[in-house]
Amino acid sequence: MNGNNPAPKTPPLIVTTPGSSGDAVSGIRELRVSEFSLADNVWLDYHNTTGDPKTDRIFAAFSSGVIVSLARCRRHRDGLEVDGVFTPENFRKKGYSRRVMDALVEACHNDDLYMYAVRHLTGFYGQFGFKPIPESALPPDIRERYTWATGNLEGADVQPMCRKAGL
Repeated sequence: MNGNNPAPKTPPLIVTTPGSSGDAVSGIRELRVSEFSLADNVWLDYHNTTGDPKTDRIFAAFSSGVIVSLARCRRHRDGLEVDGVFTPENFRKKGYSRRVMDALVEACHNDDLYMYAVRHLTGFYGQFGFKPIPESALPPDIRERYTWATGNLEGADVQPMCRKAGL
C-alpha cells in the first residue's frame, strides 16, 4: 500500500506455521475482497468492525479452514492505520494475533503505520516496532477517529502508536 496504490487484487501465498501449544495454524494470508464478509462475521464480536475493499487490507490466520485471528490495515488520506486486531475468545493464548500482526507488518512495511493501542497491549505492539507517540503526532484523519475522547485518550485507555516504515 505505497502512496496511493489500492490494495492488491491477489493475496500473497498462504504461509504455513506451527502454532504454539501444539495447535496448528493452517495458514496466514491476506484475504481476498470476496472473503471480507468472513472477517466481518468474526468481527461481529469486536465492535461490529467491517472491512472496506476500497481502503482495507485484512490479514487472517486460519485453523482447519476457520478464521482464528484478524488484523486490518486501513488507508486514510494521510496515513495507514492498523486496527481490528482480534482473536475470538476460544482461540486466544495460542499466538494467532502475533502471526497476523507479523503478516500485516511484513506486507505493509513500506509505509509508516499508526494505531490506537489499548494501553495494556502497548508491549505486545512494541514487539512489532510500534512506539508510543503523542496524540498530536497522529495524522489528522486517523486522529479524527477518536475525537469523542476530546483530547483525553488516557481516559479512553488507549495509546497512540507509530511504526516507522521499514523491515
